[in-house]
Amino acid sequence: MEQVEDFLKESKALHDLMVGRKKSDFRKITQFKDWAITDVFGHLYIFNLAAIKTLQSSVAFDRFFEPIWQELEAGQSFLEVQTPFLKNYDDLGVFEIWWESCLGVYQEYSKVDPKKRVKWAGPEMSTRSSITARQMETWAHGHEIFDCLGVVRGEGDHIKNIVHLGVSTFGWTFTNRQLEVPSEVPYVCLTLPSGKSLTYNKESNLSFVKGNAVNFCQVVTQTRSILDTTLDVKGEVAHKWMSIAQCFAGKPENPPRKGQRYIQVKGKI
Repeated sequence: MEQVEDFLKESKALHDLMVGRKKSDFRKITQFKDWAITDVFGHLYIFNLAAIKTLQSSVAFDRFFEPIWQELEAGQSFLEVQTPFLKNYDDLGVFEIWWESCLGVYQEYSKVDPKKRVKWAGPEMSTRSSITARQMETWAHGHEIFDCLGVVRGEGDHIKNIVHLGVSTFGWTFTNRQLEVPSEVPYVCLTLPSGKSLTYNKESNLSFVKGNAVNFCQVVTQTRSILDTTLDVKGEVAHKWMSIAQCFAGKPENPPRKGQRYIQVKGKI
């Protein structure tokens, strides 16, 4: 699957950002729920493990994930839940086991049928969607790390997988909030980093989302407020969607407020 290679590209970009950095950098606090950078790697590590478990069987996934879900339902935070998994590792150790899990995901998903159905925390999905979700989460949580370190990430056209996930979860965004799914689906027209265009749904001048593909991905992954992007949005449904868009599983989350998420010190890799 092309998406498996794209997941590895995304993971490697994050790996290359951090490899060789001082230990103190891993303790820097991000703009995401005041998590430290090492907390982000711990989170990504656990869900990489879950992605491998679900390939083994639904039983293996449930044995791994059900205790996590029960603790979350009981009111514990993700940080509290992941602590037992990471207690034997220092910050650099967490980074190393995360990278090992990335390579593990890459190896395992390289061998599977793209159409195989697998269990997850949200709705069941194909393995193609599962690896796309791993790319999406790596890219999205990578944002708080790049932002915290003041680095502008170089983007590639493999972001198109996250665009596709964002468009396909239009209905999920509404049902997850127990809202009626609009019968009208806005036209989406976006420009990839290379300049190529991506379009979805029936063309319309009355209901659409147009603009930069990176901005669109930032909105559907809730790493930027729609008000901090240059997206052109028209129509009541399109505006409502972009104000609550959520392409990831789990309970409804509110997007950041205007100016809440940003690159803290500008620079380039």
